[in-house]
Amino acid sequence: MSLRILHVLDHSLPLHSGYSFRTLAILREQRALGWQTVHLTTPKQGAGDALCEEVDGWLFHRTPSAPRCGLLQQMRLTAARLQQVVRSTAPDLIHAHSPVLNALPSLWVGRRQRLPVIYEMRASWEDAAVDHGTTRAGSLRYRASRALESFALHHADEVTTICQGLHGDIAARGIPPERITVIPNAVDVELFRLDAEPDSGLRRSLGLDGATVIGFAGSFYGYEGLDLLLAAARLLLPRHPQLRVLLVGGGPQENSLKAQAAAAGIAQQVIFTGRVPHAEVQRYYELIDVLAYPRLPIRLTELVTPLKPLEAMAQGRMLVASDVGGHRELIRHGETGFLFRAGDADALAAAIDELLARRQRWPEIRQRARRFVEVERTWATSVARYREVYRRALARCDRSPSI
Repeated sequence: MSLRILHVLDHSLPLHSGYSFRTLAILREQRALGWQTVHLTTPKQGAGDALCEEVDGWLFHRTPSAPRCGLLQQMRLTAARLQQVVRSTAPDLIHAHSPVLNALPSLWVGRRQRLPVIYEMRASWEDAAVDHGTTRAGSLRYRASRALESFALHHADEVTTICQGLHGDIAARGIPPERITVIPNAVDVELFRLDAEPDSGLRRSLGLDGATVIGFAGSFYGYEGLDLLLAAARLLLPRHPQLRVLLVGGGPQENSLKAQAAAAGIAQQVIFTGRVPHAEVQRYYELIDVLAYPRLPIRLTELVTPLKPLEAMAQGRMLVASDVGGHRELIRHGETGFLFRAGDADALAAAIDELLARRQRWPEIRQRARRFVEVERTWATSVARYREVYRRALARCDRSPSI
């Protein structure tokens, strides 16, 4: 019998996020390896009482939510539903993905059913809460959240994470390094066209004919630093009057960014597209000359590597990014992209200015960036690392299915 893995997820398709796209890539590659995958989402998927949902050919078991469902109730509901799914699908192991609210029910059920539990920490729960404004660093809630995260990491049979920054944070909590495996973010290079021709109709409809376009696509959270991008654009416009900023997406900072553009007198030079269907995002990427990732220097951005710069490199797009740890782990300055001092609008403007002045180097940098992704950051390469993780976890419970 082939290996059967029960993935416990915060959310999944049809919700679109970096989290759900990473999950889908993992599932595809695990199926390609001949493994069977089972998928359960927690109450965080949203309201509804359906126990199963099929999306794009993938069957997801759901955990029905309850009105005003608190954290403890969420975990109780998840544990009860997980028990049911374990009984009906007979997995060989449980693979719980962030946040820790998924790991704790998985540990409870795993111990009862004598199943090994792998915990994949994609970001620390306490830091995500700080970055989304629901708690303060150093507060009682922060310390309690960190203690729960550390508890789950210590009790999981194996731990995986997405980058070296988080690997270091996990090891600092006293987890033996040999129990921690990095499964890095990656891309399906076949899905991204290299130097594709932009859609002239879309460019015209957005008023971008003849423009030099600096852009960003994603969610507008405060830590993305998009206010710095607008400040840098204001500095650049006297020297580059044809410069335009294209912001694709939406989020909590959208209204404040629009107000900032208006107050700076650059509202006509900043185009907000609103959220666009995931299948359409590629068309907007192709309009952008330079992608900007001005993330602010906070714990989350210092520790966690994002997906977006990898996607940009797969497309051969030029990019500038702040020199936070998550970016430094991905981008080789001057070779696959350009880094600037985080939190500094003047440094961002200077980096864009320099990049626009060195267009003759763009083809070389694009090819090098694409090659980096093809060689080092494909999902097939990343997901293959689970084989040894699962083997070790199964051995601890005297299980030996075919892997």
